[in-house]
Amino acid sequence: MADPAKRPSAAHTAYTVTKELILSGELPGGSLISEGEIAERVSVSRTPVREAFLRLESEELLALHPKRGAVVVPVPPGEAADVLELRLALERSAAERIARTGLPDEHHEKMRDLLARQRALAEVADVDGFADADESFHRCIVEASGNRLAGRFYATLGDRQRRMSIFALRPRPERLSLLADEHEALLELLRAGDSTAFASALLGHLTATHGRPHPAVRDDG
Repeated sequence: MADPAKRPSAAHTAYTVTKELILSGELPGGSLISEGEIAERVSVSRTPVREAFLRLESEELLALHPKRGAVVVPVPPGEAADVLELRLALERSAAERIARTGLPDEHHEKMRDLLARQRALAEVADVDGFADADESFHRCIVEASGNRLAGRFYATLGDRQRRMSIFALRPRPERLSLLADEHEALLELLRAGDSTAFASALLGHLTATHGRPHPAVRDDG
């Protein structure tokens, strides 16, 4: 029997279920949801759902309206470009450090495993699963640099990154296999220590999926 102390709380369950509905796009921006709907879905009372909604409001995923419910916050104009700009800066910096110190074997192995997972997900057109593996792959690049501050900051972009990827890829799941190929090319450039070529390939990779970042972000390759 599972240890009751290790079971997730009702509020945590309501939080994770609601957050997944938002990030996956099942609840798109502008959707109105009520505490009662989530309470019924996860078989809990409204009190833990209210707690979950407050947590999601603090993460800017929900806007709460007394007596009306909650509205899923759409991705604000310009946020996608802001996220891309930060990702480019952090991953380029990571590649430069990796070029000096080398790619740790443990991170190389982890990225190879993520590539295998991505190819399996691409075969069945699992956009949600691929978006999760995509975020893990790019985060691993930053973590492999050994810069812990950069790694922690990059992790804070994870939810936004995943939501953006699902939005961009759901209409064109045929791109998943190509993305896996591009990831493999990025990994090979990291292994070769060619940070300049990596930066150029990364910009092309992100632009093809999400569009061009802010004009100030240029291809320095």
